[in-house]
Amino acid sequence: MDDACIKVPASVGVGDFSLTVKRNCSISPQTLLWLLLATVLLSFGIATGFALRGAWLVFPFAGIEMLALAAALYVNGRHAADYERIVRRDGELIVEVGDGERVSIHRFHAGHVRVCAHAGRNGLRIALAESGRELEVGRHLDMPGRKSLARLLRARLAGSKAE
Repeated sequence: MDDACIKVPASVGVGDFSLTVKRNCSISPQTLLWLLLATVLLSFGIATGFALRGAWLVFPFAGIEMLALAAALYVNGRHAADYERIVRRDGELIVEVGDGERVSIHRFHAGHVRVCAHAGRNGLRIALAESGRELEVGRHLDMPGRKSLARLLRARLAGSKAE
């Protein structure tokens, strides 16, 4: 899983907070496009060399390879801006999840929500639970990041339980 970061802006009010967890995108879309173009030119340059020597069947395979690379980069790019924003405001916990082009908003009562940690086959899963429903958070974090997120959420939500 990609490295990700947790951004904690200054609190708005007493007990209120906002956390944003998002993927670490280390290359811009423009740079990625230039890299793809350079790879296509290199691949077809090599294919041209082989075609001039009589191995013309290299061209279709080079084309298929470049189409597969472009498709993989497109799919990855659609999720480059994925995020989770967790906001506690006015006794309510709002979780906004951006996944591709979909944005979903989940609301919890801050005083009743629990932070759960489950052992999954891919490691630790962190979830917010209330009244029989559960929402996984921290999907873009590595194991230490998930543990840190769980501690941070538990600490921030501890004040909600006292209210």
